[in-house]
Amino acid sequence: MKLTRAEAAAFLSQRNDFCILTHRRPDGDTAGSAAALCLGLRKMGKRAHVLKNPEISGKLAFLHEGLTKASPDRKDTLVSVDTAAEYMLTRGFTGGKILLRIDHHGTEAGYTENELVDPAAAACGEIVYDILMEMGAALDARIAEALYVAISTDTGCFRFANTTAHTYAVAAACAATGAELYPITQALFDTNSITKLRIQSWIVENTKFLMDGKLAVCALPRALEEQATADDMDNISGFLRSIEGVKLCALLRQLPDGGIRASLRAVPGYDAAAVCRKFGGGGHKGAAGVTLNMPLDQAAQTIEAEMLKMF
Repeated sequence: MKLTRAEAAAFLSQRNDFCILTHRRPDGDTAGSAAALCLGLRKMGKRAHVLKNPEISGKLAFLHEGLTKASPDRKDTLVSVDTAAEYMLTRGFTGGKILLRIDHHGTEAGYTENELVDPAAAACGEIVYDILMEMGAALDARIAEALYVAISTDTGCFRFANTTAHTYAVAAACAATGAELYPITQALFDTNSITKLRIQSWIVENTKFLMDGKLAVCALPRALEEQATADDMDNISGFLRSIEGVKLCALLRQLPDGGIRASLRAVPGYDAAAVCRKFGGGGHKGAAGVTLNMPLDQAAQTIEAEMLKMF
């Protein structure tokens, strides 16, 4: 059943025990949305936890301090945030009936009993903020920090085309709590390790540019990624889009289980999700992904051929 924000708020208000699920290789939006929802529910007198995600990076781990547990209890209402498909749920989730999905990815559906999905929202964190306001949960500094991480990471620190007036309004509400937001911005957007810079340098030297530089494809060997931490790889897929002239790009990475993860990014006028949907993936027009079960070189050629159709 599709819910409005008010209906989702009523759904949460009627229950007392919650376990909140994030997605694999968690980014700032899923981690921040889960933390903000958990903290907001606790402020309302609920018992809420975030299911521990073993893949959370060092930069984001602070969001879940004191909030996690290893597995859901039988009485818990399971809620997923920022997760478009069931297979994307954290590796720590061993199954159970998920009663509510809160998300802004409109390309997948059907794995939960109820869902609040708004593709117009720049980040899932915006939807969580709206729900908390519907419930009457006043923001405090810690909730504000979690929401700020969610909305700033999914908008590239408010640089991406998905940023709206509502996005800025949520950011302003976060700032109004007195939360220390600058250190978060500095850590997430203005700090890079030597390892990450070396990987970016390798990407520049080994990317295939086509269509006069408008299309870029790079296949990243597993051996190179094994030298890096999760923080080093954070938002690495967006690096290609930052190169002057690139309109549509793909970074392919070898996963530990042998699959190939293709992460696509696009500027307005191009559709990354349309490419990924051809192979069972999805996302947004500006950012999407898909997992392919084939050798790295073949996956790169397959994605490249589909991307070329955009031109």
